Amino acid sequence: MRKSVRKLMALALACLMVAGLLAGCGKKNETIKLGWMGSLTGDQAAYGTCESQTLKMLVEEKNAAGGILGKQIELICYDTKGDAQEAVNVAKRLCAQDKVCAIIGPNASGQCIAIQSVLDQYKISDLSTVATNEKVTVQDGKLKEYNFRVCFLDPQQGKIAGTFVYDELKFDKAAILYDINDDYAKGLKDNFIKVFTAKGGKVVAEEAYTGGDTDFTAQLTKIKEADPQIIFTPIFYQDFIMIHKQARTLGITLPMLGGDGCASEVLFDAADAVDGSYVINHVSLVDPAGDSFRQKYAEKWNGAKMELNGYMAHDAFLLWCAAVEKAGSDDAQAIAKAYCEVEVNGMAGKIKISAEDHNPVGKSGCVEQIDGKNKTYKFITYIAAD
Repeated sequence: MRKSVRKLMALALACLMVAGLLAGCGKKNETIKLGWMGSLTGDQAAYGTCESQTLKMLVEEKNAAGGILGKQIELICYDTKGDAQEAVNVAKRLCAQDKVCAIIGPNASGQCIAIQSVLDQYKISDLSTVATNEKVTVQDGKLKEYNFRVCFLDPQQGKIAGTFVYDELKFDKAAILYDINDDYAKGLKDNFIKVFTAKGGKVVAEEAYTGGDTDFTAQLTKIKEADPQIIFTPIFYQDFIMIHKQARTLGITLPMLGGDGCASEVLFDAADAVDGSYVINHVSLVDPAGDSFRQKYAEKWNGAKMELNGYMAHDAFLLWCAAVEKAGSDDAQAIAKAYCEVEVNGMAGKIKISAEDHNPVGKSGCVEQIDGKNKTYKFITYIAAD
């Protein structure tokens, strides 16, 4: 009788252990893990903060509505500090430690290019928001299997810039000031020159600086002597502000044209200096169609202004949700495959990813003028990117 009792107790204990193990396994799959990386500190902090806050807001809404595939989404965010090596460290952490099924971000091309080997190693996809350099998805003619993006590319942005300056503003003399060590800046600069000069324009000065520089006097003095009609600045908003301030001090009143890296609400901290200049963008920052989205974001984040990156994070999240639903699971490779099989209507228009180059098909861009007096943007025109 005692042996029977002992056997029953042993069996019951074994069942409890098995149940515990099964419960533990179940916990692993209670949520679908999505990673995000971007600059929460450094010169691009305004972009990264808006991206992460937008995703947190969207994930909260999605979870409140039941989540995805019957599970809640767990968003895991890390700061890349605007540094390529830190982006690599973060990518490893998300893939190996957190075991996410996909990553959204970062917005900077240099960081996206740097993490490719990590994505390949763990076979986990990255969907970039605003990384426009060609090498993000294709390099030396080779497709990067796990790199995708929802934004247009530097050649397309270069076309928009060159077309706007020559065809819309009717300028045929331009100067360029860029960061010589930045992949984004170099790619955009080269493509602007290609389009602008092919149309008949002339680049009368091409000046470079090194990221981290704060004195642009020498470069601006040479540009002033070259007598351009506009200065093309394929840089980021903090340098854009400093260059404007120093240019105005030197008596340079010319408008400048910045790429999508310049479009930020932070510009209005230097409203007088940047007034009248232009920025290229993926979506209009003042389009009434985005009013409710901007209002919802402001209410959620204590009146914070919506940056470009918030719109692009919104579109990336929509695409990720569609890919997960298409895949029918949180399997990382199935999600990567599904990115090219789904289509969504986002804030920046229809998003359909090409299987050939992992870039969105049929993107267009817009140009907006900085209205420093009223601290807002004025929509100028849409220009086809392709």
